[in-house]
Amino acid sequence: MNNEISEFKLTRRAFLTRSTFAVGAVSIVPGHVLGLNGAPSPNSKLNIAGVGVSGQGHGDLRQFKDENIVALCDVDWRHAAGTFREFPQAKQYKDYRKMLEEVKEIDAVVVATPDHVHAFASMAAIRLGKGVYCEKPLTHSVWEARQVAEAARAAKVATQMGNQGAGSDETRRLQELVWSGAIGPVREAHIWTDRPSRGLFEEYWPQGVARPQETPAVPDTLDWDLWLGPAPERPYHPIYAPFRWRGWWDFGTGALGDIGCHSFDPVFRALKLGAPTSVEGCSSRVNRDTYPLASTVTYHFPARDEAPQANNVHTRGQSGAQAGGIAMPALKLVWYDGGLRPPRPAGLAEGEQMGDNGRLLIGDAGFILGNRIFPESRRREFEAPAPYLERSPGHYLEWAQACKGGQSAGANFDWAGPLAEAVLLGNIPLRVELRDKLTRGKLLWDPAKLEITSLAEANQFLRREYREGWTL
Repeated sequence: MNNEISEFKLTRRAFLTRSTFAVGAVSIVPGHVLGLNGAPSPNSKLNIAGVGVSGQGHGDLRQFKDENIVALCDVDWRHAAGTFREFPQAKQYKDYRKMLEEVKEIDAVVVATPDHVHAFASMAAIRLGKGVYCEKPLTHSVWEARQVAEAARAAKVATQMGNQGAGSDETRRLQELVWSGAIGPVREAHIWTDRPSRGLFEEYWPQGVARPQETPAVPDTLDWDLWLGPAPERPYHPIYAPFRWRGWWDFGTGALGDIGCHSFDPVFRALKLGAPTSVEGCSSRVNRDTYPLASTVTYHFPARDEAPQANNVHTRGQSGAQAGGIAMPALKLVWYDGGLRPPRPAGLAEGEQMGDNGRLLIGDAGFILGNRIFPESRRREFEAPAPYLERSPGHYLEWAQACKGGQSAGANFDWAGPLAEAVLLGNIPLRVELRDKLTRGKLLWDPAKLEITSLAEANQFLRREYREGWTL
């Protein structure tokens, strides 16, 4: 049987393309007409507000064009002008707190601000009982991820993190291949990206650079104080806004935070991963202001329950253990960014490409690169199961349905919170303040206590101090 399927692509465009949906026309019912458990009726349209509505936020909101976009908030009205034009009926704001206070008919909120504001905007909506769609990574810090997930669970609101590939067929197919024993028990996983650079002379955003000294004037359409939000006071500079903030510790979460929630998700689902037991890092030289130009981060995970056998799983990518499934031994997972890659695995034929972005699972009986089984002899002999996991109606539609009383979305915060914790934990050993000490040992992690037990001073980086006037 030919069981090759399409190569895994770690691009936002691919994720969005595979997750796009069109909501069918429905009769218009006011958003305040509530349905099951206080959610809007399944036959109504959601009243959705956006926080951070340019760039990715604009793309997210366009997925909900058949709902009611009732309010838009962005601190830079020039950058958000296209979104304002596309949804002229929506009320316009610069401060999401004022928007949430004044626009009472909001049912749900889409958060697509820079990373350092994610937790604050999400938490404000959760406390008002609004559904929340928040772009990845869920938060800026490990501690924030725990707080936001717990608050959403307590409030019983519908949530979804914006790792669009969680709704893809590719993610489910990887689960099916691993759980059917395609490569036997998996003991190593490798994930890599070219970010923050692409090629020798082009970058997505700057890293490994000095903080700028010049202080240009703030554009008259930008509220710089609101853009900073809880982050430390810094003079405005275009090296931060509108997009190039990702590589700065104050505002972004680096390449791992940007891509990790996308690329870790299918691996965590297929290998039933939870919290790691340890994490260690290695990087190019780094300063106190930005993430390094390139790094590797190594996680270790304990053994887990066996994965379920085929035809025993019917939920959106989640399952309990089933007798007779594939073993889940202790696992080493290595992340690479800045263009670094793992060594070519033995059995990969000459001419086969590893790619600038990719995923490799190494098992006792072979390996899976992207979603293709290697070596070729294993691919020929293995009888792949027919697809049996429930497929997603679409990443965005999952959340819209959940907001209307349907089943929880596949990347809801009960899933996304722990995933974000693990991803963001990997940034801590890259801190310049810990660099020398971490050459002598790993960071040992106790998730129950939310504590690094092997190096007390590393715990300061699990959360951050907020600028005066900002509390989560």
